[in-house]
Amino acid sequence: MKINTQTARAGSFGTAAAAYDRGRPPYPAEAIDWLLPPQAQRILDLGAGTGKLTVDLHRRGLDVVAVEPSDGMREQLSRVLPDVPALAGTAERIPLDDDSLDAVLVAQAWHWVNTAQALPEVARVLAPGGQLGLLWSNVRDARVDWLVELERIVGGPGSEPSAGAGRVDEVEDGVAAAESFFGLVERHTAEWNYRLTHDMLVDLVVSRSRFITLPEAQQSALLAEVRSLLDTHPALAGTDEIVMPYVTECFRARWEG
Repeated sequence: MKINTQTARAGSFGTAAAAYDRGRPPYPAEAIDWLLPPQAQRILDLGAGTGKLTVDLHRRGLDVVAVEPSDGMREQLSRVLPDVPALAGTAERIPLDDDSLDAVLVAQAWHWVNTAQALPEVARVLAPGGQLGLLWSNVRDARVDWLVELERIVGGPGSEPSAGAGRVDEVEDGVAAAESFFGLVERHTAEWNYRLTHDMLVDLVVSRSRFITLPEAQQSALLAEVRSLLDTHPALAGTDEIVMPYVTECFRARWEG
């Protein structure tokens, strides 16, 4: 049952691609700078989603290709970035040539993959000296009471603020698997703020896999609670902009070939 639930949630995002693109945060330049090897040009955004990371890579003038299994997410990505190749594929089956990339970046997606199959595939497409980069952005500030309440509504009782990224155990398991295959995995943390409107916060909630896979009646009830929080909490009511404190956790590993 756990595997079926995980598979259903992993494959659910395409139905909420537009909301995902509107509500999900970008990634801080500090994190991208740290993850990219010096002089890297050929970059894969693996599990690219709607292209939140792809946009930043493209703006840097890099030769970037996106690989994403969801048709809906790829269609949204291609609307935003029509000049970037967006290929159907997965981390376990990457549709690119051997030794063809300087870096493979995986943003907010590594916890969904089968690492036993994905790691040899990543190594296959990386040129010697290339780099695997993993990143997750999470809301991690239990001192902000409205964030705690939001997570209680969206994630259920006992949930911690996370904005929908992989759970800590899933992230650590994925990083440990990368370390066992590649060797040393370096870590870096970037702290930053994401500014968004009330509507963008609703889109952020709607784009979470747990919400997408709920029955329609439960979705409606959950959104009613979210909107009530936005309308009544003293820190949120009447505001035009919300500031969410994020921490982006970054991991990189070099492939020696």
